[in-house]
Amino acid sequence: MRIGLFATCLGDTMFPDAVSATAVLLTRLGHEVVFPPGQTCCGQMHVNTGYQREPVPLVRNFAEQFGDPSLDAVVMPSGSCAGSVRHQHEIVAERYGDAALRQGVATVKAKTYELSELLVDVLGVTGVGAWFPYRVTYHPTCHSLRMLRVGEKPLRLLRAVEDLDLVELPEADACCGFGGTFAVKNADTSSAMLQDKVGNVTATGADVCTAGDSSCLLHIGGGLSRVRAGTRTLHLAQILASTRTTPYVLPGVPPTPRATPTSPRASTTPAATTPEVTR
Repeated sequence: MRIGLFATCLGDTMFPDAVSATAVLLTRLGHEVVFPPGQTCCGQMHVNTGYQREPVPLVRNFAEQFGDPSLDAVVMPSGSCAGSVRHQHEIVAERYGDAALRQGVATVKAKTYELSELLVDVLGVTGVGAWFPYRVTYHPTCHSLRMLRVGEKPLRLLRAVEDLDLVELPEADACCGFGGTFAVKNADTSSAMLQDKVGNVTATGADVCTAGDSSCLLHIGGGLSRVRAGTRTLHLAQILASTRTTPYVLPGVPPTPRATPTSPRASTTPAATTPEVTR
């Protein structure tokens, strides 16, 4: 397949490794990854804050950048941005757009997926050849859980990772308290929700807390670091991109007992070579 990759704002500015890992993974599975250079914000932040007219230019640009008929699918390492494209763009186009925008939005919406959706539902894979010999717990983010309804897809992918020890997160479906500007406008409530989430993550004894949204991992990671929990956060894409020959190594963390140490473990970052991405 020829797959358009949307980096997202957080991916572009703060978590580029999650974006690169998505490209590495899809390329390893035999697909062509295309990165439209004119992509910008999807407009989610504006809509969530109540400004539905203002993101019209962003929605139009997204439809133009990813509406290329040669793209079989559009993927992003973010459930919230995928939810915005699939649900909010239609609302914006219907209320404030023209006929061309409505058509463009409908075309792109039909082929836009969060990463786990693309892998399981479209590409039909759960085992992607990944190797990650650590204890991992999974946080299902609100937009992926409630808007996209990805369900067990991320967990099915994690269960298929060689030597990964998956532990259930207590009260997994509880929000971490981020919610974009919610964490700023309702800081006390957000902090209380984060405290509960951090306590549950810590109780698992996991080396890594993973999720499909860098925004939630940013929030949870901050909470974990402040209590010096020792648990790190890592995007789902980075775990799936890790293999025996190009592993993601957690510095100072021994592999799980069931792991067979046949891979080099000198590097502390993914050794995977970033694939050639079409622009």
